[in-house]
Amino acid sequence: MVNGITKRWLFNYLVVTVVIIIAFIVGLSIAVRNYYYDGIESVLTDAGMQAREALSDIDLSQDSGGEAHIRSYVENFGDKERIELSVLDMDGRVQYSSTGFPSDDTQSVNDAEQALSSADGISVKIRSLVSGEKIMTCTVALKNKDGEVYAALRFAVSLTEADTRVLYAIVIIVAAAVLILASVVIPGLMFIRTIVKPVRELCATARRIAQGDYETTAAKMYDDEIGELSDSINYMSEEIKTSDSMKNDFISSISHELRTPLTAIKGWAETMSIGEPDPVTMGKGLNIIINETERLSGMVEELLDFSRLQNGRMVLVMDKMDLLAELDEAVYMLKERAVSEKKRFVYEQPEGVAAVLGDKNRLRQVFINIIDNAIKYTAEGGVIGIRVTCDEDQAHVIISDTGCGIAAEDLPKIKDKFYKANQTVRGSGIGLAVADEIMKLHKGSLDIASEENTGTTVTISIPLLDSDDEEILRS
Repeated sequence: MVNGITKRWLFNYLVVTVVIIIAFIVGLSIAVRNYYYDGIESVLTDAGMQAREALSDIDLSQDSGGEAHIRSYVENFGDKERIELSVLDMDGRVQYSSTGFPSDDTQSVNDAEQALSSADGISVKIRSLVSGEKIMTCTVALKNKDGEVYAALRFAVSLTEADTRVLYAIVIIVAAAVLILASVVIPGLMFIRTIVKPVRELCATARRIAQGDYETTAAKMYDDEIGELSDSINYMSEEIKTSDSMKNDFISSISHELRTPLTAIKGWAETMSIGEPDPVTMGKGLNIIINETERLSGMVEELLDFSRLQNGRMVLVMDKMDLLAELDEAVYMLKERAVSEKKRFVYEQPEGVAAVLGDKNRLRQVFINIIDNAIKYTAEGGVIGIRVTCDEDQAHVIISDTGCGIAAEDLPKIKDKFYKANQTVRGSGIGLAVADEIMKLHKGSLDIASEENTGTTVTISIPLLDSDDEEILRS
């Protein structure tokens, strides 16, 4: 069945080609026909002009010798094997002809009248005889020495041979056109096949991938755009496979992350519900429940933020803000934890930083996420450093640690959703993805540099408030 690309090619390209070839055949056929007919007309006209010059001083009505001279000219006409020469009187009747047989008189009167009425005294016509034969006639008016018309000569030739030659020429032209069309269609169909077949196989491969068969690969048949498409599908399959694997790891990780605090809450709740626990146990249990509840709340909020970003529903409340104030609050929230885990916290607070345009809650969320990661991945005795620098148009918050670092192969993917370079440390794998999107919404950036077993440095950059931002705030 011809469909798809092949059908469109046949309809658009082939139809146009056929129309052009048909127009070419018709035009060339007309040109060939005119070439033969014009040649015959030229021969007849020349013969008529020569005869008129030879017989211009004869008067049939008064000079019997003149009539004999005309008869002799007709009988001895040199080309009478191909051309019939007839003499017409003033009424258009045939007096005699070079064949010696009666002629078809049905058009003689018209021939004579047209020749007599034309400016040059010559009339050329194409017509069919009663027998069905097509002929060309050239009728020439004869004038005496006084300029009076006394008779007409009609030269007639059959067009059968010319039409046969024209027909042969048309057959050759049509055959050549068919060969040309075949030379276009056959390679074209073969070329279309080299496109359609790989595309069909790529479609089948894509359907298998869509059904979850990520092990299937698209065969690369050609080193061209189709080959590039095969590479792209294979790359897509690998990325989907990786993403699906990360998603499964994320579900497993988040399930574990949720189960741990839920288990702790449930266990302490059951412990506190049995008998009357002493105040110390009660206080310890309540603290654990509160801490684990906050941990659950944080994970749920992180998931909600990720969902909002994915659906484009995260709305920033932009305002002029003090960047250091939000950074100070994040440091204050996490510093005690770092100290309790025997990790040194170094915060180099500058004297002042110009205001920025941003959502203070979201920026504080970014600071907390990065500092929390620095603490998690730094061993006891390690150092977490925080400093702030400024250039002409941006403020930079630089958070570094002396932790385990990130492997070179993991670094390019560390901000991808669900990706976790270190599976031994708790976390959902979406915190950095959310933080990176928040910075993009602020027209800033989040850059990570790391070396395995040495440490990681995260640079958070955000544009300083400028005149355009001030205008936005005023409006």
